Parts: sequence; structure tokens; C-alpha cells
Amino acid sequence: MFGINGPEFFLLLIIGILVIGPQRLPEYTQKLANLVKEVRRMASGAREQIKEEVGIDIDDVDWKKYDPRQYDPRRIIKEALLDDDAKPVSAGAPAAVAAVAGAGAVAKGGAAPSRPERVVQSLPPGEPAPFDTEAT
Repeated sequence: MFGINGPEFFLLLIIGILVIGPQRLPEYTQKLANLVKEVRRMASGAREQIKEEVGIDIDDVDWKKYDPRQYDPRRIIKEALLDDDAKPVSAGAPAAVAAVAGAGAVAKGGAAPSRPERVVQSLPPGEPAPFDTEAT
């Protein structure tokens, strides 16, 4: 706790007793005990409040499931790409495109939706690309 080992803690305790003095020591010990009791009461009150608001028992929650260190983006993408839930894919189409098209066909009621042609505008040779000085 706080990087203090046994001998250092014992030395701090002795210095504290000397600074506080034997007359005020019982009073400060009682204050410390009350502080510890209050902190424990607040912690149990917070646990009860969370239990009431969330509606689940905190002890029953699998906290490992929510640990962000377990999520490897490479693994998640690999699993998503290798997922076999999609319909069979035609030989030329990538799996992601076929999955999107299949989802659209199911949503529309059977026929695949027609998409507009993509128009690519290119600059004439030698003309510089437009540049906005205020955008940077």
C-alpha cells in the first residue's frame, strides 16, 4: 500500500505517536476507527444503490467479459470475415459485398436493389488538385 514496506510503516507509526502525543492518541485512534467505519458504510451503500438501479447482483456479473484487454481487433475482424452465417458467395464477389447484398435482398423482399453507377471525375492532365488554404 503506497509503496511502504513493514519497517517504513513501523517508523511512520512511531513518528506519528511522538507527534500526536500520548494524551491525544486515544482521540485520534477513535477518529480513525470512525473514518474506517464510515468508508465501509459508504461502500456498502454504493453497492446497494448499484444493485437497486441496475437490477442485477454485482457478484453474479462476469467482469472478465467486460475487460477491454481481451479484445484484439485483429481477432475480431478475422472472426467476422470467416463467419459462415452468410449465404453462399458468387465466385467473383468478395464476402463482405455479398453479405451486404444478401442482407439488402432479404430486407427488400427478394430482389437485389439496383445501385446507381459510380461516376468518377478526374482532372485533366497537368491540372493541380484543388487546395483550400483555410482547411488546414
